[in-house]
Amino acid sequence: GRRKLILHLKMQTALVVGGGHNGLITASYLAKAGRKVRVLERRHTVGGAAVTEEIVPGFKFSRASYLAGLLRPSIIDELKLRDHGLKFIPRNPSSFTPMKDGRYLLMGPDEQLNHKEISKFSKKDAEMYPLYEKELSKISRFFEQFLDEEPANLGAFTKKTSLGEKYDALMAMSRIGYRAASLGSAFPGFLEIMTAPANKILRKWFESEPLISTLATDSIIGALLSPNVPGSGYVLLHHVMGVTEGKEGIWSYVEGGMGGITQAIAKSAKTLGVEIQTDTHVEKINTSNGKITGVTLKGGEQIQSDLVISNATPHHTFTQLVDQAALPSDFLTQIKNTDYRSGVTKINLALDALPNFTCYPTQDGKPGPQHRGTIHICEDSNWIEKAYNDSLSGRVSRRPVIEMTLPSSLDPTVAPTGKHVCQLFVQYSPTHLEENSWKDPEFKKKWAETIYDVIEEYAPGFKKSIVGADVLTPLDLENIFGLTGGNIFHGAMGLDQLFWSRPAFGYSSYKTPIQGLYMCGAGTHPGGGVMGACGRNAAKRILKDNPK
Repeated sequence: GRRKLILHLKMQTALVVGGGHNGLITASYLAKAGRKVRVLERRHTVGGAAVTEEIVPGFKFSRASYLAGLLRPSIIDELKLRDHGLKFIPRNPSSFTPMKDGRYLLMGPDEQLNHKEISKFSKKDAEMYPLYEKELSKISRFFEQFLDEEPANLGAFTKKTSLGEKYDALMAMSRIGYRAASLGSAFPGFLEIMTAPANKILRKWFESEPLISTLATDSIIGALLSPNVPGSGYVLLHHVMGVTEGKEGIWSYVEGGMGGITQAIAKSAKTLGVEIQTDTHVEKINTSNGKITGVTLKGGEQIQSDLVISNATPHHTFTQLVDQAALPSDFLTQIKNTDYRSGVTKINLALDALPNFTCYPTQDGKPGPQHRGTIHICEDSNWIEKAYNDSLSGRVSRRPVIEMTLPSSLDPTVAPTGKHVCQLFVQYSPTHLEENSWKDPEFKKKWAETIYDVIEEYAPGFKKSIVGADVLTPLDLENIFGLTGGNIFHGAMGLDQLFWSRPAFGYSSYKTPIQGLYMCGAGTHPGGGVMGACGRNAAKRILKDNPK
């Protein structure tokens, strides 16, 4: 047989399994602190789900993740990402909801535009909207304080831990109480956001469609739930969490696609001395007597190290890469019962013409305000509920909820002149189907046609304009990007799987039960989105545990 090659690295060389944005960020901060780091990426390119790929010649798709706004400003500055080519393109207007009756709702950072547009449907709602945004912004700033720090280790109260660990957990809980008290008049809204359905919250503020449905889509992004499910209110905060160049509530495109973020991080990492290996498939994370000893690659090659950081999902890490016998049973039970269900299909399209909406026609074939932001193909809340109910029986939605973006309307670098990139984020398409299979190409094609047919109702001629397509079902998202169950967040973002319960109760500090093994991906606190906080926080914990 083929002789196995064993590479002996210095024991202080860190191995990062997976070159997604969080893995690259952890690697960068470790290298910045003087550590040797090697990133091992299975695919031909780093970036994880934040990549730009030219699937159709001449068209650059942000193949999975498609909008920026959560990336922590501290990371942008500390890793000098602008110097490495990162450029955001703010969207204004940022939201367009077409209607079949000829009306539409156009919204964005311009308060006067919002007031004028919402007034078409309800003058009361137009007055309430800035107050709603103000309260959500205040609550969002409360949560933002927790993004860049470890969550309180509540496991310290349930296990045999030192008095020091119990004291730290108590102080962390005290800080939460103090910060919550500072919310003042927004405190009832905070409690509601944490527990109530999004629809209940929205209907307390507003009375009109399509405003309610447009805002409600923020509560279901990437999740297999509806706005009527308790806890969906928490995800509404994404509406105001987007920040671009210091401006709140602004979500942006990235010049050249989302790969612009991860390529900038990779360049920064290399400048700091990080070694990046692509086409390197880690098949096993090796342990001995409860300690890390390195990794085994596909083909048998072993790389030894006493420090391994996994950017893979917790499920993949602990059920496929690590020997389960090396893990405590309570921990493994939590990992195996984490909710990874997905309701998402992502479709990337190459178009030879802009969508021409009946309610807001295209002028001279050039992009207009209706093309710049997120286009919500979903007129009312009942549409969302019916689409969700279909998924409960293991079926795709008969009339799916569709969010369309056209980055080429603002970024000419991603498509040939006169052509356009169209990105569709579609719900609901359950991970597990009752009567069909995602492995069936005919069913997949039929599902895509269902989506195109709905868009055609609002923009006749849309189907004819498609010259290339990349359809990614939950199974594709798992197989291509390693997203367990096709879940874009490395695990659902319900309150039972956040903060001190992410990835498992008692293990929220990026450390794992195995000495020398850490987690840095979106399956850790604070969770999914191209934020980078997971990677930065993990690096801080690793450096604290492993001082020079």
